[in-house]
Amino acid sequence: MNSLNASTFRVKPPLPFNKLKNHNRTKELLKKTVIIIAGPTAVGKTNLAIDVAKFFSTSIISADSRQCYKELNIAVAKPTADQLATTPHYFINTHSIQDHITAVGYEKYALQSVNEVFEKNDLAVMVGGTGLYIKAFCDGLDEIPLVPLETRNRIKELYNENGIDWLIKELEREDPLYASGGEMQNPQRMMRALEVKIVSGNSIMHFQTNQKAIRDFNIIKIALEIPREELNNNINIRVDAMVAAGLVKEAEALIPFKSLNSLQTVGYQELFDFFDKKNSLPDSISQIKQHTRNYAKRQMTWFKKDNLFHWFTPHSNQIIPFIEKQLVK
Repeated sequence: MNSLNASTFRVKPPLPFNKLKNHNRTKELLKKTVIIIAGPTAVGKTNLAIDVAKFFSTSIISADSRQCYKELNIAVAKPTADQLATTPHYFINTHSIQDHITAVGYEKYALQSVNEVFEKNDLAVMVGGTGLYIKAFCDGLDEIPLVPLETRNRIKELYNENGIDWLIKELEREDPLYASGGEMQNPQRMMRALEVKIVSGNSIMHFQTNQKAIRDFNIIKIALEIPREELNNNINIRVDAMVAAGLVKEAEALIPFKSLNSLQTVGYQELFDFFDKKNSLPDSISQIKQHTRNYAKRQMTWFKKDNLFHWFTPHSNQIIPFIEKQLVK
């Protein structure tokens, strides 16, 4: 699906990195740099990232936890085939839904990818809305113990049977440290915390240290924001467009895989309920819109906690000039 907020500014032909217009020849350019473009779903990240990547003649590394799956297309709002053809992308269509991908695994993948980009370019662009992936790339994460599939599936079954109230009580009993300071309205994170505690005996909070990794490149963080009413309208329009593009048929083909972690995804789970006759199709579509709006709100909360982000509207003509100034400070 195309992002609904096409950038309105027209970029100039790319300038070589060592000839940026604001460069003072008495200064040395900063070392290699990653430009991160983050924000909530449907805000216009994809189009902006492509504009920035084209301006600096570089590649894009996705920081989206679902666009990497080959089998998922419509509901995850991947860049179009034309967009992928015009700008090199990493972490798009690179994995199967049966692959288990963690934030630590993403950190390793993204660092390897950015080093490949740096072999030919001084800049790389990272774009996405998965805050934990961006944090892993920027700051590093501690290795969390592997969890047997049977343990993960059992917790998921119990959650599906008993709901979030059961999950809250289990965490309060098993992992009071997480229950007091973790995301207690995010079932995926909560199930992850519970499985880690059961397997390792330690709270997942013990594996999330405050010691940041030291990267040998600079990072410029840009985040996009528009008024809530406009974002909600974008989400509603996008979901309707997804349905018109064949989302129901795509989800139906994925029914045999609905228990996989990769399918615990807004846009598919609601339709699985429709196929199971738990909801009508209009109700399921309405739930997709509501759950997407809820997700966008959580994304904004996550990114607003990071005071290193510089906030812009997606249509701002100040973004590229701002990046140029940061590069030659």
